[in-house]
Amino acid sequence: MQRLYSTFANGWPGAGLLLQRVVAAIMLVRFCVIQLTDSSFSASMMPHLVGACAGILFLVGLWTPVAGTLIAVAELWIAVTHLGDPWISILLATIGVTSAMLGPGAFSVDARLYGRRHLHV
Repeated sequence: MQRLYSTFANGWPGAGLLLQRVVAAIMLVRFCVIQLTDSSFSASMMPHLVGACAGILFLVGLWTPVAGTLIAVAELWIAVTHLGDPWISILLATIGVTSAMLGPGAFSVDARLYGRRHLHV
């Protein structure tokens, strides 16, 4: 992760990234639950399941580049293949891509696992 991100944003920028991750994850899980309760299980639910699983990783900030990419792919898949308004899916795909590029921020599991270590001598 250190190779991908030179720093993990903290302070207000880190709080903003945390808020973005929380809202996106809630929306992804919500849409998955709605899809699962509306009808019986079918293959068309797979992108929603992938998005919800990636959303949970995204929520805690674990493997953020992978989770953001999965969210983008799943949501673009939903936007292209499902009937109805695609703009929420496009918005979530954009959040996934930008978060994969920006990083999870200091308030994440990635920052704890892969953040800079200070050596005390």
